[in-house]
Amino acid sequence: MLIGIPPALGPELLFTLRSMGHGDEIAIVDGNYPAQEHGRRVVRADGLDLIPMLDAVLQVLPVDDFVPQAIFRSSVRGDPALSAPVHGEIEAVCARRAPGFAVVPLPGGAFYDRVKAAHTIIATTEPRLYANVIIRKGVIYPKGTD
Repeated sequence: MLIGIPPALGPELLFTLRSMGHGDEIAIVDGNYPAQEHGRRVVRADGLDLIPMLDAVLQVLPVDDFVPQAIFRSSVRGDPALSAPVHGEIEAVCARRAPGFAVVPLPGGAFYDRVKAAHTIIATTEPRLYANVIIRKGVIYPKGTD
């Protein structure tokens, strides 16, 4: 255990988050997502649901403010106009931990393509469908800069 580090972030995941550079993306996916097939790197988060994992990751990972869109989610049946209750929960966590960033729904194919290009996939055992999110890592500014 460490002070100030959420317990959901185990050693492998902390190493991965620290290893990522500016602009790298990490996907946090539900238990039905084909993570092993789509991931270059996969960190298992068995026994954890998406929302607590997203909350933990956003406590330590800066979100990219160099681009207009840096947080993405999957869509119900691939239609960005549709959403599930879990999407409202994703938006609430992001609003609290990464204020000012919109959660952008992506169509199915575009979401899958983005996950396949991600630095890492965190595979949770979230049972709800379409409970998938991608975060683009930002920078930590030096002290004294805006």
